[in-house]
Amino acid sequence: MTTIAIIGAGPGLGAAVAHRFGREGFAVALVSRNQERTNALAADLAEEGIAARGFAADVRDPGTLVAALDAAHKELGPIEILQYSPVPHRDFMRPVLETTPADLAGPIEFSVHGPVAAVRQVLPGMRALGRGTVLLVNGGTAVVPHPDRAGTSIAFAAESAYGQMLHDTLGAEGIHVAQLVIPGAIVPGHHRKDPAVLADTLWGIHRDRQGFRHFADDLES
Repeated sequence: MTTIAIIGAGPGLGAAVAHRFGREGFAVALVSRNQERTNALAADLAEEGIAARGFAADVRDPGTLVAALDAAHKELGPIEILQYSPVPHRDFMRPVLETTPADLAGPIEFSVHGPVAAVRQVLPGMRALGRGTVLLVNGGTAVVPHPDRAGTSIAFAAESAYGQMLHDTLGAEGIHVAQLVIPGAIVPGHHRKDPAVLADTLWGIHRDRQGFRHFADDLES
């Protein structure tokens, strides 16, 4: 059995992805800052017969993220799929003319340092398997910067560049790197942005292994 590690696992998209990939036979590592929440999600999955564990880590502290992924590998099995989808903090979304260099430290730690640390930790295991998938989930400012959300616009653009470079570099090794852009909010009941629908979309990206950037819905103007 191999594992999907979901960074930023919560009761919405993270839980939906965990159930979707768990039904396909993957063990599930649920990673977030809140150990109690990940434990509760893991218990829900266990009731369906899905092997799952919760792990605590802060994506702005690479050491905790590396430790969580190492523990997940040891407890659940090799990590074949890494999903990086934590929800950005509200204070990352300041207007561009009010944004100082110090204001950008958090977004960059969140959207660049975190993914880089996570990918570097799981890549040796993917190479040993001879396959792997990295799924980056971002908001619409990854593609269309918004002057009222400067931090995420800048940091998501950097994360997108990193993902594209990984896609171009690792494809020949059987490791697929892709980005799903979700414009606006995740909306329960929406025909394209309901968590279960998005989980199906992410499963399709993993399965089909075509291209880097995918859109969950039309970009908002």
